[in-house]
Amino acid sequence: MATRSVDSAIRWRAHAHRHPLRHRLAVVGPDAADVVRHAGGWLFDRSAAGWEVTVLVSDLDNVGALQILGATVLDLRPSLMDSNHDLWPTAVAVSVRSYLAERAVREGVLDCLDNGLTEVAIWGEDLPDELAARVGASCHRVSVAAQAFKSCALAAAGSPGEAVSPIESFQSGTLLPPSFREKMRDLVPPG
Repeated sequence: MATRSVDSAIRWRAHAHRHPLRHRLAVVGPDAADVVRHAGGWLFDRSAAGWEVTVLVSDLDNVGALQILGATVLDLRPSLMDSNHDLWPTAVAVSVRSYLAERAVREGVLDCLDNGLTEVAIWGEDLPDELAARVGASCHRVSVAAQAFKSCALAAAGSPGEAVSPIESFQSGTLLPPSFREKMRDLVPPG
């Protein structure tokens, strides 16, 4: 399984380098069912709009459910261990469970929020205090097509017949416009 995961990561990186101008969404969750249930519609809608969607999960069971939604799936732990982080996503979506379980995920999310360079969306209960003050409620209206694909993905993940809502809710930190980021850099003394 580890060799397959490494091969997938190498193929993904090569593909991403061939398409440098694509928007990228990176999704981090404990397993396919959790990602599909909470962010599957948003994930599908971004993929259908031409975004490159990559999902990193700790449990590689039922990854076909994520592929139904148009995602490339990678094993979370080897991806976190990889020191080569030359491709940065435009948006990141993270489960609170993964945020709390993985120090590298937590540091990455806080870095994204600190720098305002990446849109951040978080789903789950009991948001930690260090996030609660930095994000606000947001939602995604799931397209009709995404609802249909999400329903199929839920069935593939072991939850057939589960209701699919037309709205997915997140806690989000917004991407700061470049002009604002420049002004903020000018205000903060170096070092």
